[in-house]
Amino acid sequence: QVQLVESGGDSVQAGGSLRLSCAASGYTVNINCVAWFRQVPGKEREGVASTYTRGTFTRYTDSVKGRFTISHDSAKNTVYLQMNSLKSEDTAMYYCAGRYAARDYTCEPTAAPPFGHWGQGTQVTVSS
Repeated sequence: QVQLVESGGDSVQAGGSLRLSCAASGYTVNINCVAWFRQVPGKEREGVASTYTRGTFTRYTDSVKGRFTISHDSAKNTVYLQMNSLKSEDTAMYYCAGRYAARDYTCEPTAAPPFGHWGQGTQVTVSS
């Protein structure tokens, strides 16, 4: 059993920063690809960023490049999403998700291959 727990969501002004955390516990030995997704009610879930936790490979969706940074602390089994220069369009529920990736370059924040483990989400609200 794998548990992913997000934290760090909050309400901030546009231009502000937040750091989200995704703490993994349980049988995580096969989880080496962790991604952040976000979803606004009525819209499709969007992949934001991903990291291969056994190396340095990361990927970002275009809208957050240069503003968001994903990182991981293997000792703490935690993945972070540092979000700077926040915009109102970043408002969403943010979820972390984990799966196994055969190669680092296959760790993308996309719907396929599917992520089998998900957290409950943390709300980020950016007001302009």
